[in-house]
Amino acid sequence: MKWMVRMQYSSWNTENRMGALSTKHFIKLEGAPKEDIQHLIDTGLMFREVLNRPIKKVPSLIGKNVVNLFFENSTRTRMSFELAEKRLSADVTNFSASSSSLNKGESFKDTIQNIHAMKMDCVVMRHPVPGSCHQLTKYVDAIVINAGDGKHEHPTQAMLDMMSLYEKFGYLKGLKVAIIGDISHSRVALSNIHGLITMGAEVTLCGPPHLIPIGIKELGVSVSHNVDEVVEWADALNILRIQRERMGVGLIPSVREYRDFFGITQERLDRHKKEIVIMHPGPMNRGVEIDSSVADGDQAIILDQVLNGVAVRMSILYSLLGPEEEGKDEKK
Repeated sequence: MKWMVRMQYSSWNTENRMGALSTKHFIKLEGAPKEDIQHLIDTGLMFREVLNRPIKKVPSLIGKNVVNLFFENSTRTRMSFELAEKRLSADVTNFSASSSSLNKGESFKDTIQNIHAMKMDCVVMRHPVPGSCHQLTKYVDAIVINAGDGKHEHPTQAMLDMMSLYEKFGYLKGLKVAIIGDISHSRVALSNIHGLITMGAEVTLCGPPHLIPIGIKELGVSVSHNVDEVVEWADALNILRIQRERMGVGLIPSVREYRDFFGITQERLDRHKKEIVIMHPGPMNRGVEIDSSVADGDQAIILDQVLNGVAVRMSILYSLLGPEEEGKDEKK
C-alpha cells in the first residue's frame, strides 16, 4: 500500500481567482503553480521587512474577520497565525476544541456552520484528519487555510521553509535539500516535497527504511539511508523530529540507536568540513535527531524560520484576503 493520500480534488483552480493567487483557498502544495509559490515568497520577504520596523503593524486587512480553528495542540503555528493576522490589522477569534460544544456531542459540521454564521471571512484550521480542510470548504463560503491536516499536508510550514532557503541562497532551482528523519508520519515532509520539486530543487529523503514511504520516489525525490552521504551531498538539511505520538510503539529500537545512525551531531558535521544550512520545523527533540550545539550553531537558521513563519503567513492571508483589485493589477 502506498503511503501518499491521493485526494480526489484540487484546490488549485486557475478559473477561481481571488486576490493575487490562482486559488480561493490555501489547502495544499500538491499541484500549486510555481508562480503562486514565488509570489508568496516575494510577498513574504516584503512583510519580513515590515516585521523589522519599529511599528510592525499595517492596515491591510482592517475589517476582515479571521477565526483560528485548532483541533490539535500547537504552539508555533497557532501563535504565528495569530500574530500574522494581528500584524495585518484583522479581527481575530481563537477556537479551542477542548473547551467547545464538541465535548457536548455537537457535530463538526454544526460547530463550523455556527462559527461561520458569525460572519467570518477566513478560517485557519488544524485538524487530525487528512482532507478535513477540503471538507470544511463544503460547509462555509469563507476562505480556508490549512494549518495541518493529519499526516496529509502542512503547506504554510513548507512555505516558510522555502522562503527561508530563498532568503539564504537567493534561489531554489537546483538547490540540494535533504529532508532527514521520520518521513512517513510527517505532513511537513510531503508539503516540502511538493513545493521544492515544483520550484526546481533537488530533494533527497533520508531515514530508517521503515520510516520512508513506499512509492515516495514517484514524487521526484531520491532516497538514501546513509546520512553521511546525504550530508556530503546537500546544501541544506531539513531535520524532522521523531513523532512518537503518531507512530505508536516499536518503530524505533531506541533513541540512542536512532541518534547514532541518523542524528545530526556536531561530530558528524565536523567530519564533513563544509558549510551547510541547518533547518528544523520544531518542536525539536534535542539530543535525538539534532544536537543542541548544532541547533544553536552558526549554520542553523531555525529561529529565522520562526520569524519567516509570521511573514509568509502574512503573505498568504494578504494574498487571499487583500483587495482583489490589487491582485488583478499584479497579474497584468
